[in-house]
Amino acid sequence: MELSFKNRIALYYLLATASVVTVVFILIYFVVQTAVYRELDDNLSFEAHKHNEEIFIRNDSIFFKNKNEWAEREHRQVQVNPVFIQLVNSAGKVMDKSPNLMGDALSFDPTKAFDLHFDTGLNQQDIRQIQLPIKQQEQLRGYILAAMSLEGPKLVLGSLKKLLLLLFPMVLTGLFFITRFLAGQSIKPVQLITSTTNRITQNSLDERIALPATKDELFTLTSSINELLERIQKALQREQQFTADASHQLRTPLAVLRGTLEVTLRKPRTPEEYQEKIKISVQEIDRLSVLADQLLLLARFDSETSAITPEKTRLLPLVENVLRRYKSVIEEKEHRINVQIDPNLEVSAVPYYLDLIIENLLTNAVKYSPQGKEIAIKAWSKNGHIRAFISDEGMGIHPEHQAQIFHPFFRSQALEHKNIKGNGLGLSIVKKACDALGVKVTVESTPGEGTRFYLDFPTA
Repeated sequence: MELSFKNRIALYYLLATASVVTVVFILIYFVVQTAVYRELDDNLSFEAHKHNEEIFIRNDSIFFKNKNEWAEREHRQVQVNPVFIQLVNSAGKVMDKSPNLMGDALSFDPTKAFDLHFDTGLNQQDIRQIQLPIKQQEQLRGYILAAMSLEGPKLVLGSLKKLLLLLFPMVLTGLFFITRFLAGQSIKPVQLITSTTNRITQNSLDERIALPATKDELFTLTSSINELLERIQKALQREQQFTADASHQLRTPLAVLRGTLEVTLRKPRTPEEYQEKIKISVQEIDRLSVLADQLLLLARFDSETSAITPEKTRLLPLVENVLRRYKSVIEEKEHRINVQIDPNLEVSAVPYYLDLIIENLLTNAVKYSPQGKEIAIKAWSKNGHIRAFISDEGMGIHPEHQAQIFHPFFRSQALEHKNIKGNGLGLSIVKKACDALGVKVTVESTPGEGTRFYLDFPTA
């Protein structure tokens, strides 16, 4: 049977309470039983010791003194719980007994320890009995037996047991409904959270759940959900912006390609003109290919970074490989490359991701540096912390743009350097790769003087 959350809370509380109530009721019963028996045993011990001083020993016989007065006193008094007294000799033969025993006799059990209370029977009734030795000059002469009826105590204990058994289901039933009501009150904030989250859609992501007044677990839950909604809203906004920017970036080369082909088809042209138009078309196709590759690369970062496993990677060979790939471009612009990296310096990284980082930072330095400028690549280790930087002497980045350079498709002062090709995805790839590796990337730049990107690698 499927129970609601409210009923489950009530049921679990009921089960826990039932266990506690059961233990409490059992303790109550045994405490009362112990108190009743202790009172009865104290009375028995008192009566046995009192009558032990009223006996008379002659030869082998043991008798009560003033037995006639005892009998007369019993006739004058109404005894609620009469005491039965009996005297036996050392062999267990009855020597004398109280008048209220009449034709009955208490059973003597020599196996029972002396001064020990025990249950037995008298004339089909339960009684509580004690046996005390009678000594004369350290010589055992017999025993005094004292007993009282157990009917009254057993009646009290029986009534108590019935009362507790009657109260048990009543208490549990009442507790269930009370707990169910309290559980309903307790989960009202959860119901509010549920109703609010059900109202939130893509078009109303700015709505938030009202925080409870008390800073308890529900406050923490509500805060966490609101923070999650905030992150989802920001991620959705970034995705929408990215989609719009990507669509725009993809449309631009397609429009150029379409326009070039349409112009080419309008009239017959010379082979040279066809070659020029085809060259333009191929350039736009290459641009589209690079853009598609970079967009796929960014998408891969979002799905694969949680499963990467960094490894020890020597930094210098990796830098040299990137420089080798772009040797012709570097020589064409006559840049001076200054590399200062210990050949044995190792960082914890994924080689492929680290190659992407260095490649994009280096190509940016090459593109945005004027002819013949120096590009420096340095790395060092201090107190177990590894830091590297790639710097150029290019045009630099304005301070107000430095916080945006890692956003997809953002290009600082793009209109001022139309001759420099790019789509604004390189530094986004750098940031994604650095985040995946746990590398902190920061930038220092002065317009007209150059830019320096720092890489702080995590401690191994």
